[in-house]
Order: sequence, then C-alpha cells, then structure tokens
Amino acid sequence: MSTFEWSQLDAAFFTDNFEYIATLVWIVGIVVIRRYMKRILRANEKLEMDRKRRRLNAVDNVFNLVMFVGLVLIWATELQNIAISIAAFMVALVIATKEFISCIVGAFYKASTRPYQVGDWVRIGQFEGEVTDSDWLSTTLFEVDFKGGSYAYTGRTTVAPNSLLLTNSVQNLNYMRRYVEHSFSISRLTDDVNLFEIKEPILAKIREYSEHFHEVAIRYNSLIEKRLDIKIAGPEPTVRVQTTIEGYNVFTVSLFCPTHEAAEIEQKVTEDFMRIWFEKKRQC
Repeated sequence: MSTFEWSQLDAAFFTDNFEYIATLVWIVGIVVIRRYMKRILRANEKLEMDRKRRRLNAVDNVFNLVMFVGLVLIWATELQNIAISIAAFMVALVIATKEFISCIVGAFYKASTRPYQVGDWVRIGQFEGEVTDSDWLSTTLFEVDFKGGSYAYTGRTTVAPNSLLLTNSVQNLNYMRRYVEHSFSISRLTDDVNLFEIKEPILAKIREYSEHFHEVAIRYNSLIEKRLDIKIAGPEPTVRVQTTIEGYNVFTVSLFCPTHEAAEIEQKVTEDFMRIWFEKKRQC
C-alpha cells in the first residue's frame, strides 16, 4: 500500500486548484470569525436583548455580504468567461431567430395599428389579395387580379411574413371590393383616324352600360370620399387621348363601376371602340 507524501503537493497543484482552495479557506474563515463574533455578542450581558438581537442580525448580514463579495472576486475570471459565453450565445440566438423575432414584432405592430382584418383586400409590399388568415407569424392572402383588371381570384395563395409590415407600406384596398375606379388603355398605330371623334360615342356607350348602377355609384363614391377624407375620381366616366414616342395613339378610359362588372364593361367598350375605329378607317 502506497503512502501519501506531502512533497507531491507542489506549486502547480495550488495554482491549478486556486479557486477551489481559496473558496474553501474563505468560507471556513468567514464562518469561524462570524461564530466567534456572535459568541462574544451573546456573552455580553450589558446589552439589552432587543439590541443584542439586532447586532447579531447585523453581523449575519455583514458576513454574508463579505462572503459573497469574496467569492465573486475569487471566481471573477471564471464568471467573466461564463458571461462572455452567455453573451455570445444570446447574440447567436438573436441572429438565428432574427426573422422570427421580426415576425412577432410585426404582429404587435399589426395589433396596435389594425391596418387590415380578415376579409379585407390589401397590398403588402409586392403582395396583394384578400386576407384569409392572420396569426403571429404571417398573413395569408388569396391573390386577386388587380393588375389584369379582372379583380377575380387567381387561385394562388400567398403567405406573407409579418416582418414585411415593418419594412413595407400596407395599403388597404377594401373599398375596391364593391366599386373600383377601373382604367384601361387601347393603343393603335398613328393613322388617319382622329381619335377625338371617337370620344363622345364611347362616352355615350359607357353611360349606357353604367345606367343600371349609376345612382348607387354616386352614393358609394361619396361614401368613400367621406371615409377617406379625400377627393377621388368618379363616378362620371372619362376618356383621354395620348400619343407615345413610339408612334402610337393611346385611348384611355376610366370609369367608376362595380368591381365584378369591370372586365365585362371593358370588353364591351373595347369592342365598340374597334367597331367605330374601323368604320372611321374605311371612310378615310
């Protein structure tokens, strides 16, 4: 059986285990001194019981504080390394969950400003359509054909992250669900036909197609202006003739009409324009 030799305890051992040894010595020293101080106070018969009790409590608090401060100083290097590791972990966590956090913040922004609700037609950045679902992370849209002018559902669904609310403007297009300021253009090569002579016949046709909803359009147009506190185009139709540097004549029609009838009226007006234009062309 081998025997322990104190000579095996060299300076390297104390250096490698300094924190543990210092902690043990510090705690034992504090406990011994505190017990000695409390014994002296208890043995002092000149002190009143209440005063003695307060001093004993003060001794406990002071020595507990000294013990804590000493332990922090002993383990300062290790605590610093732990703090750096925690900070690095938190930074990595924030970077890894940046998009998730942005979506949550976007949800709070949406809840506070209420720019839209389920069933509204909206445009969020480059995405547009009808809101079908909205939660803490995303907003789901049924795509609506705004650019094509048919205002019909395309069958595609877009899931837009709520982080887009923080970096893009949000347009509520809900007023367009019933009536819309619909504009479309017809282009023709520059020729001998004077498009200004077609304006009045086309306006007459538009008024004919709009007769059955004209009164409702006036009231709805006025309602939108009151709600938005702005002046919008309509409800009377307009026609504008323009030219391009490529040598085209552009015939632009704008009318305030029911959204579901916009594409149908556009086709009728386009057909009337072509018929009148070809009649004018043959007369030239």
